[in-house]
Amino acid sequence: MEFPEDRRYTPDHEWLLPDGTVGITDYAQDALGDVVFVELPAVGRTVKSGEAFGVVESVKSVSDLFSPADGEVVAVNEALRDHPELVNQDPYGQGWIVRLRVTAPSPHLLDAAAYRRQVGA
Repeated sequence: MEFPEDRRYTPDHEWLLPDGTVGITDYAQDALGDVVFVELPAVGRTVKSGEAFGVVESVKSVSDLFSPADGEVVAVNEALRDHPELVNQDPYGQGWIVRLRVTAPSPHLLDAAAYRRQVGA
């Protein structure tokens, strides 16, 4: 299981890069199983840290996506509309979900080592 050092993690299993790119962790996609649908927010939507902004549906369950920061959605990964499996195949790359113009990151973000400890890896 991967825990890249170049990003911060939420206790709810989302990650945030310094450029505002957001996705779900390798741990989360593994726990979900095969992702079959991703509900993306509208570009221009304002989100608050900890607020649900979308949904990931898998063969096992439906899970809300929570914003790791306050900000505005400036891009969504349109490829996920036709290929939601990218979240499973490449959660830290092509499976990204949104890009935010971050105004304030969550004070609860974890570095890779702390997130690894949280998930028991």
